[in-house]
Amino acid sequence: MDGIDNRILDLLQADARATQQEIARAVGLSQPAIADRIRHLEERGVIVGYAARVDAAKLGKDITAFIGVNIGHPRYFDGFARRVQDIPDVLECHKVAGPNTYLLKVKTENTTSLDRLLSTLLRTIPGVTRTETTVALACAKETTHVRASPEPRRNTQGAGR
Repeated sequence: MDGIDNRILDLLQADARATQQEIARAVGLSQPAIADRIRHLEERGVIVGYAARVDAAKLGKDITAFIGVNIGHPRYFDGFARRVQDIPDVLECHKVAGPNTYLLKVKTENTTSLDRLLSTLLRTIPGVTRTETTVALACAKETTHVRASPEPRRNTQGAGR
C-alpha cells in the first residue's frame, strides 16, 4: 500500500458512493487505475465491504448500551462468539483485556428489549457468569472511519523551551 491507496481508502470511507471518476480526480490518476487499485484492495481484504450508515434512533433503536460479559472458562469463548453472531441488536463483539472477557456494543428499542436481550439471550449462553451494562445517554462521536493516511509528523524540537 502506498499514499494513493491510503487516500483512496479515506475517500471511500468518507463517501462509499463516490464514483471512480471522482476519486481519480481527487488523487490525480485515471479511472482505470483507480478501478485496479480498488479491486486489489478488495482482493487483499483491506476493503471488506460497503455499507450505508443509518440513524438508529430513527429506526426505533433508542438505546445504545455497552455490555461487559464475563465468561467462566476459555472453553466457552468460541461458543459465545458464535452465538452473539445471531443476535441482531449486538453490533460489535470484542474479546478484551481487563475485568471482562467480551465487550458488546448494542442498539435496541428500549429498556424492555435491553432487559430481554440480557436475561433471555446473553445470560443463557453457556459459560456466561456475569454481565455489566452501561447505557449511553448521549453520543459525542460515532464513526466507522479508520484513518488510512498517516498523521503528519509534528516538529517537537524546541518543545518546552
